[in-house]
This record gives sequence, structure tokens and C-alpha cells, in this order.
Amino acid sequence: MADKPKTEKRFELEEDLSKIEIPGVLSVLPLRGIVIFPNQIHPFLVSRPSSLKLIEDVDQAQKVIALAAQKNPEEENPAPEGLYPRGSAVQILKMLRYPDQSVRVLVQGLARVELSNFTQRTPYFIAHATRLAEVVSPAKEIDALQAHLVSQFSKFVSLVPYLPDELQARAMKVTEPGRLTDMVASYLKIAVEEAQDLIATLDVRARLEKLIAILGREIELLELGHKIQSQVQTELNKNQREYYLRQQLKAIQKELGEGDARSSEIEELEKKIEDAKMPPEAQKAADKELERLKMIPPESAEHTVVRTYLDWLVGVPWSISTEDNLDIANARRVLDEDHYDLNKIKERILEFLAVRKLKKDSKGPILCFVGPPGTGKTSLGRSIARALGRKFVRLSLGGIRDEAEIRGHRRTYIGSLPGRIIQGLRNAGSNNPLFILDEVDKLGMDFRGDPASALLEVLDPEQNSTFQDHYLDVPFDLSKVLFLTTANILDPIPPALRDRMEVLELPGYTEEEKLQIVERHLIPKQKIENGLGDTNIEFTLDAAAEIIRSYTREAGLRNLEREIARVFRKVARAMTEGEQVPERIVGADIAKYLGPPKFFSEVAERTNEPGIATGLVWTPNGGDILFIESTRMAGTKQLTLTGSLGDVMKESAQAALSYVRSHAETLGVASDFFEKSDIHVHVPAGGIPKDGPSGGVTLAASIASLLSGRPVRSDIAMTGEITLRGKVLPVGGIKEKVLAARRAGIKTIILPKRNERDLEDIPAEVRAELTFKFVETVDEVLNLALRNGSSELAATTAVPPEPTVLN
Repeated sequence: MADKPKTEKRFELEEDLSKIEIPGVLSVLPLRGIVIFPNQIHPFLVSRPSSLKLIEDVDQAQKVIALAAQKNPEEENPAPEGLYPRGSAVQILKMLRYPDQSVRVLVQGLARVELSNFTQRTPYFIAHATRLAEVVSPAKEIDALQAHLVSQFSKFVSLVPYLPDELQARAMKVTEPGRLTDMVASYLKIAVEEAQDLIATLDVRARLEKLIAILGREIELLELGHKIQSQVQTELNKNQREYYLRQQLKAIQKELGEGDARSSEIEELEKKIEDAKMPPEAQKAADKELERLKMIPPESAEHTVVRTYLDWLVGVPWSISTEDNLDIANARRVLDEDHYDLNKIKERILEFLAVRKLKKDSKGPILCFVGPPGTGKTSLGRSIARALGRKFVRLSLGGIRDEAEIRGHRRTYIGSLPGRIIQGLRNAGSNNPLFILDEVDKLGMDFRGDPASALLEVLDPEQNSTFQDHYLDVPFDLSKVLFLTTANILDPIPPALRDRMEVLELPGYTEEEKLQIVERHLIPKQKIENGLGDTNIEFTLDAAAEIIRSYTREAGLRNLEREIARVFRKVARAMTEGEQVPERIVGADIAKYLGPPKFFSEVAERTNEPGIATGLVWTPNGGDILFIESTRMAGTKQLTLTGSLGDVMKESAQAALSYVRSHAETLGVASDFFEKSDIHVHVPAGGIPKDGPSGGVTLAASIASLLSGRPVRSDIAMTGEITLRGKVLPVGGIKEKVLAARRAGIKTIILPKRNERDLEDIPAEVRAELTFKFVETVDEVLNLALRNGSSELAATTAVPPEPTVLN
């Protein structure tokens, strides 16, 4: 066995070895894990029986053998095919036997040889050896490469501690480039494959280039290792130095009686606590924690916990307030600038300002803006903050399921923090900002607690003056904060929480209101955002009206703004591509930019046959129209209801059928019509759940139309709850339903008599366009809705624009 030597000293002979004759047949000794280069003196250990036999039998006069590296170092008895064909012819200089029968051999490399035609395989290999001549082409490039190799090797020697410095001088004295490469390669700890490649390369220039690349890589690895070691040592020295300095400083301050080394930190905290002007309870907690901090060593984890707690205590704005701007005229101007219409909301804000102006310590109201998406609830909060001159803080409650998000985590937990309320106040830097809690109807509840219940104290003006965050664990006065909440619908909000808020509804916008908002806000905003602010392109109200009617059907403005932005983007693209763009965008151009219309009036088509009636419904996104279809077939008194209906709507359908059956004679329907028939009532858009009592009159009209063969009038829509006695009861969401009917092209609306007072919320221009019929019984509904009824619609009169308000 031939082992790679550890740190033996090697020698390079300066005499010319090319004159030494190498026999044509040589004994071959396999090497494991090492390659021996020509012109080098190298020791290695021999322990395999076959190799020991070879050493004993070698010619004592010449002592020349061939060395070849094994391809697989793990192979104990390799075949000739397991050896690299090119190796070195070496002369044995010295042999030293060890007690374990192994022999240490010192050899001198003579030349590169190629082995072939193995004539003997046992007990050791004998093969023909052909001496290989190096290819050296004189050129300046070789001189340059040789000089670069010497420079790199010098750098390598300086980085390796176990290599003697005299190697640098020895390398400079070598004049032959091939001899230099063999010398340098013998000192590199590289893989056998790379060393064998250098042995097999006869072109000296190619060998120089390969060796330079290998040496560069080794130098880079050595430098990186030195850098890492230096950094580690520097960090250790720094830590040790800091530790000794701290100990010395402690001893010095102890002798001088100056107290702890952290006196400056403590003094700074004391000053911050004094400047914070905390209430007595918070001041007491801060002083107590400060005393604890003085006793805790900085290395302790508790030190960081206490310090963080004190930072939060002094960072909360206990006594910092902004002064309200109570100029009523200025507030009205700001609100009108930012939002069109919304008169009820604006009036309520002005009332709040007026009360605050007369009574400085009045409790702030908790206003809840409820309305469909895109109606401006959150932006209205920003406007109110601007009008008041208060800081604005927004907290989105959508999806929050952890009570600690509101009240904070207790300090017993790692990474504890105050709740979002205290965090928002600290970020605002005042104790009286306008705090808007967005999407209060989207709060969740799970094993981590009920955030809605945690808000009960926050949103109660009688209790929130002593709001206690779990992290701070001291009361904080929230009564100066003006809280606003927003929601799409009220139903998911717990009753106790809803009771603490003053609800202000933001219904959907009419077409006229949308056009005003488009002209004042959306068009200027989208022109600037799409890079057209400096152009004279005019977006006409005719084009905006076309988008409202044919491309959007919503209560708010979000989709409308998106469609306007799409038009401007297409104009911007055409402009950048050098196309001609119009100076005015009119209604006829919209289809070119947005494609075919998405919405159209289908009322006339859907109600031209018996059994189909048009109803009005309320959704979280505003009002909408709903078609109810009925059909009759042979059967056994079955009523089938489809369309993803809720229990309340199913019960309304049962009540409608019972009413029609009990009044069959009046309606001109055979009294036994249900004996051998099934009736199927379907509400289209079956993938959308539907529920509520307001479809009762529509269900009755649909069933009555089917059985009497009289179609429902195509320009009529209706809403209302019915009873078995045929009474029509009032329902909610009248404004949203009326606006939806107007969008859909409905001309006449049937409403419960007791909903007449709700018309005061509907703009006068909408009331003027529509005809309202107020009913108290189902008979009135059917007479108005069914064609060829006893009372023709044309004989009725429209409700005046200003309806009577019932008290």
C-alpha cells in the first residue's frame, strides 16, 4: 500500500535527469491516493504483499520502477485496467523497514512514462514503459505564464503555515517551465484526478494554464478560510474586551460611589417618564418597573422585557392632543370638496362639531357607516379627520379572530405587544385621533377569543375612559378618541356591539349622483393616474352614462372607476403607439374601448308569458331585481321550490300558494286546480343563496299569473311580505330596491302602504321618473300587476315627488 505522506520534507534536484536511461520494461507499483511527479523526491509507505515483493526484487543496481495511480483507491488488488496508463518512472533512493513489515520508500521522479502490454500480473505487474517527451514551444506567452505561476505559488506558500518560506526562492530559480509545474503540483493537496491530468498533459503551456487555474482556486479557498478565522477571532476578542471593560467599570463606579454603569440609560428613562405626564396609576407602574430595571443585570432576558415595556409606556401619548378645528363653515367646505351628496352624514358630523364647540368635554359618538362596497365609507372618515384637524388612524378588522389583536398580549408571553388600539394611538402621536375600524361586520371568533366582545369596552363612551390593554396593564382614556366603524351589512354584528354605535346608512348612488362624482372626482383622478393629466382629452358625461347603464350594475363606484380607468389606459396605449386619439370620448366610443355592453334590460323579455314576475331584493352590494318563475304540470299536489332559497323564502312561497288556493274563485281559477297538478317555483341564479320575506308578493303574483293565464306587466316590479289573510307587510331596503328598479328600466313599483314614508330618502329626480303604487292587500297587487285585470294601471295616478311622511 502506498499512503500519501503527511508533512515530510521533499527535495528537487537540479541535475539533468533526462540523460538517465529508463529500461523499456519496468515493474509497476500501484499508488493509492497520491501521484508522484518527475524531478521530485517523495517518500511513501508500502504495505501490500505484492508491492513488498516488488521492492525486494527490484534491480539493486539501477533501482528504477514505474509508479501508476489507481483509478479506484479503495480497490485492494487492482487489475492493469484499474490503473491510469500514464505515470512516472522513479529511482529508489532509500528504503526503511518498520516492525510491522511495512517499508518506507524514498524515490526520485525521473520522467513521464506510458505503460502498455502488461507481461506479468503476479506476484506484481511488469509492463512495457515508453518514455514521454514534453512539448515545449518557445514563446513569450509561456514566459509570462511561468512568471505568473511563480507569483501565485509564492502567495500560496505564504498562506500555508506548514510550507517553508525558502520554497518561494527555490521556485524562482527553476528555469524550465515543465520542471516548475512538477515542483508546484507536488506541493498542492489536490484530487488524484486533477494530479493525474497534470501528469498526462505533455504540452507544457497547457499544463501551465491548468496549474494556474488550480492554484488560483486553492489560494481563494485559503484566503476565505483566513478571513472567516479572523472574523471569529475578532468577535471573540471584542466580546472578551467588552466583558473586561464592563467589569472594570463596575469596580471603578463602585469605588467612586456612582452607582450602576447604566446610570445614563436610567436617567434618560426617568426624564421620558416625567415628560410623558402619565396619570397616577400609569406613573406608579412606570416607577415600579424602573426600579426593577435598575436591579436587573443587562445580560438577563428579563432586562429586555422590562425595557421594552417602559419604552411602550413612555411612547403612548398620555397627554398629547391635537386641537379640533371647530369652524363649522370650514368643515362643510371640506366635506363637500371630498364627497358629493351624503347630506345626512354631513349633517350629523356638523352637529357633532356644533356640540363640541358648545361643550368641550362632550363624549365622542361612535358612528357606524353602513352601506354597499364602494360608497365611500372609509374615505368619508379621512374627510372628517381633515375637517377636524385630527390625526387619522385606520384599523382593518376583516378576518381578525384573536382577541389579543384588540386588547394586546400579556407580558408573560415571549414577543408580547399591545393591541392594535394602543399601537395605533402611539403611531398617531396623539390621544384624540379619528380612529376608523374598517369592516366591523367581518370580525371572526375562534378558540383565541371573541374580538367583537373585546370591542364592547372600546366603543362604549361610558366605559372606554378606563380601557385597559393587557400588555400595558394600566387604564388608558379612549373617551377623547373619535371612533368610526364601517360595515357592509348590520346582521353579522352582535346586538350588544351594534347597540353601542349610531348607525348611519350610505345607500347606493343614483345615476345623477354617479355622474356628478365622475365629473368632479373620478375623471380628473384617472387622467392623472394614467399619464393623461397634461392632455386636453375630454371624457364626456354621455360616455360616463353609457358605462353606468351598460357596463356596471352596482350601488357604489368601484367598478365604474375601473371601467373609466380602462378607457384611459387604452387611450394612453394608442397615444404611445403613435395612433390618432380622439379629443372627446363620447358614449358611442365606449363599445370600442370596453367591448360589447355587459348589462341590458331583460324585463320585457322575461315577463311576456304567464308565471313570471319581477321582484325587488336587497343585497350587501345594493339593490337588485329578481325574476320568479312558476310552471304547472300533472302530478299529485306537490310544491317544488328551487333556486337556493332560504327557509323564510320557502315559507313565503307556501303562504303565497295557500292564498291563491283560498281565493281561486276570485282569481278565475278552478278550485280543484291543485288536486292533479304539481307546481314548480324557481328563482334563477340558483348558485346564489336567497332568503327573506320581501319576495312574498312577487311569489303570489307569479303563481296567480300562472294559474290565471294572465301575464304580469313587464314594466312593474314589486316587493313586500304577505300573510295568509292576504295582507301586505312593510319591508326594508326601499331606497336600494327603488334605485335597482330604475337601473333595470322599471317604470312602476308596487310597495307596501306602510313603506310610503321611506320615499323621503329617495332623491326627488328619481321619484319624478317612477310611478309608485302603495298596497295593503294581495288583491290590490294582482289587480295592478296582472294584465287585463279589473283595475288597469293606466287609470292610476303617480305619487307626487314629495310623499306624505307618516309619523
